[in-house]
Amino acid sequence: MLAKIEQLLQEIKGLTAQNPEELEALRIKYLSKKGAINALMADFRNVPAEQKKEVGMKLNELKNLAQERIATLKEAFDNQDNGAAELDLTRTAYPVNLGTRHPLTIVRNEIIDIFSRMGFTIADGPEVEDDWHVFSSMNFAEDHPARDMQDTFFIESHPDIILRTHTSSVQSRVMEVSQPPIRVICPGRVYRNEAISYRAHCFFHQVEGLYIDKNVSFTDLKQVLLQFAQEMFGPETKIRLRPSYFPFTEPSAEMDISCDICGGEGCPFCKYTGWVEILGCGMVDPAVLEANGIDSKVYTGYAFGMGVERITNLKYKVKDLRMFSENDTRFLEEFESAN
Repeated sequence: MLAKIEQLLQEIKGLTAQNPEELEALRIKYLSKKGAINALMADFRNVPAEQKKEVGMKLNELKNLAQERIATLKEAFDNQDNGAAELDLTRTAYPVNLGTRHPLTIVRNEIIDIFSRMGFTIADGPEVEDDWHVFSSMNFAEDHPARDMQDTFFIESHPDIILRTHTSSVQSRVMEVSQPPIRVICPGRVYRNEAISYRAHCFFHQVEGLYIDKNVSFTDLKQVLLQFAQEMFGPETKIRLRPSYFPFTEPSAEMDISCDICGGEGCPFCKYTGWVEILGCGMVDPAVLEANGIDSKVYTGYAFGMGVERITNLKYKVKDLRMFSENDTRFLEEFESAN
């Protein structure tokens, strides 16, 4: 029996297998119930008493060696399988081109970064909204044109469920659950029932801001917007505020920046005025504060809103608004250096 054990020891030390099927065949040959090692153990009872100790030790050595060798070969095949599983034969051939951030994302992130450094936090809300948060809480009259189906996408009527036309609805939601001081910006996608053209789309992106506290003034608003304009368009940028009208602010203004192409001298881009409009702003109407549970006799505030597409157009001189949503990789590749 010792000679048989020695023979098997030499065989097992040199075991190899080309694939998992061959390895399983070797396991059955040596370690199964009807395998060679179990056969020797079954015959152990016939070994003379004086040889049992030596033969028993050799049998244990043989069994341990076989188990270790089979386990080592199995581990090698498992590692090979893991490597093969990571190989995707449908994947695009190397080298794989890296993508870039969308220009709207680049500009939105820059806007958020500028206002974040001035103490504004980000607030978010649903794109499918109710009339109260979009219109009523913002002091829109019952017969305001924005409430017409020609201007707004309605999901349901009575109660009115709509696609939000501005991110002012997020401001309303923040005021409902917070008390001043409130200092937030509200970035997001909005929808309006517009004919799609090179200068308009049925959806676009906004960043709106809201600051409410005691003794907030129009001067505070002007300084914040000047700081934003100079960080976004350059330190030489000038701003001007023109009287305007919005239901949710009073007084209200449109803000222009000095044209960064001609430096305010006048060119086709600014229609020879030297100024380009970028956003609307104003002091929050006391009726809006009261509608959202804030005492207008104690607190004042300002709000502003800008279209991300407009800022992106000014920054990168994109002539057709539709290019932002057409997913043309040739257009997107132009912004690699901006990432």
